[in-house]
Amino acid sequence: MEVERVQAIVSSSLTEDNIPTEFIRPEDEQPAITTFHGPIPDIPVIDFSDPDQDNIIRLIANASRDWGIFQVVNHGIPFDLIQTLQLIGKQFFNLPQEEKEVYAKPPRAHTIEGYGSKVGEDVNGKKNWSDYLFHRIWPASCINHQFWPKNPPSYRAVNEEYAQEVRKVVDKLFKWLSIGLGLEADVLKEGAGGEEIEYLMKINYYPPCPRPDLTLGVASHTDLSAMTVLVP
Repeated sequence: MEVERVQAIVSSSLTEDNIPTEFIRPEDEQPAITTFHGPIPDIPVIDFSDPDQDNIIRLIANASRDWGIFQVVNHGIPFDLIQTLQLIGKQFFNLPQEEKEVYAKPPRAHTIEGYGSKVGEDVNGKKNWSDYLFHRIWPASCINHQFWPKNPPSYRAVNEEYAQEVRKVVDKLFKWLSIGLGLEADVLKEGAGGEEIEYLMKINYYPPCPRPDLTLGVASHTDLSAMTVLVP
């Protein structure tokens, strides 16, 4: 079955009046109604350069307990690398559709990797207004380069460098979370797989929508991973 990508739908003379019904959210989920218009919440910001490690641990433990999310600054990942990672993701989605389809998730394949759109509908029979590229970046033994684009040419090198850098950050987070819970420093990392923890890269692409008040790029959900690192 051929899957029509959201990006392709947008390119096909889409107007405010002809958005496919499977993308229009139920009224109680529509952004026009559910968007929060109050003061912007002060999500905790944690500075990894703080010389007081006990303070970092305390802040991480509190943020994890009270919020489940926090921003990390001075984490050590080069800013230029993050910018390049964002750029190559955009460049991939700007490729011709037929070139992107080379990396498509095979139909009925038992894998989460590949280029695609969410084929399945949620409990309301609705779909997300987004496409994605999903593949493993670590450990090397789990990487399937079938799903790594050859264009842009720097895609592989940038992802390999990012994998090395983000692992350092995650190692610190696992360590400090463990200590914050009163455990030995290596407990959470070992529980998640130790040196064989699988790291996956997911690049979400949200095409422009003529009725953003009716659709959602990503519906409410819970990630299945032990930890999610969002690139700003």
